[in-house]
Amino acid sequence: MIMNLVITGVGGQGNVLASQILGLAAVRKGMKVTIGETFGLSQRGGPVMSHVRFHQQEYVGPVIPPNSAHIIMGLEPLETIRVLPELANEDTIVLVNERPIYPLNVIAGEVEYPNPMWIKEVIQENTRKCYWVNATKEAMALGAAIFLNSIMLGALTSIEKFPLKPSDILQIFEERFKGRQLDLNKKAFEMGIELIK
Repeated sequence: MIMNLVITGVGGQGNVLASQILGLAAVRKGMKVTIGETFGLSQRGGPVMSHVRFHQQEYVGPVIPPNSAHIIMGLEPLETIRVLPELANEDTIVLVNERPIYPLNVIAGEVEYPNPMWIKEVIQENTRKCYWVNATKEAMALGAAIFLNSIMLGALTSIEKFPLKPSDILQIFEERFKGRQLDLNKKAFEMGIELIK
């Protein structure tokens, strides 16, 4: 059994850190995990995508085959819809942070950002389930958008059939964060769990 997770967003949202935390949690649980990362042209603001593959096989390649994602976790709506044709299928579950981050060509007025409600409708029509959450708003309530990925990880562990439990992730938090940062990331994680409930 292989469980394929795609994490997609833009640089600076914590995509890579989220995949690293998931990888460590899986290894500590005795699972095998293969992670592949793709980066856009710019470190901050460019597209970033992680392929996270949980398995028990001897070898699994780092790239998820076409239309084989079980779950897509989108930190940004437009980046989420961009990966659907290549990686999603009718059984894919999608978790999306609804807050857009406008690309430079949108800011410059060259193109228009799609209506987020249209993005939501397209995702809902083409996948099994769509969780549409305002994780950035919750992160800002904690003091900074940087807590977005911890909120999304909490929501992710609440999705049916996801192979890691909240306690698996929190164990890694205890190792990676200290003091106030640990407290805030744990609070963010618990907020994510509540968003799915």
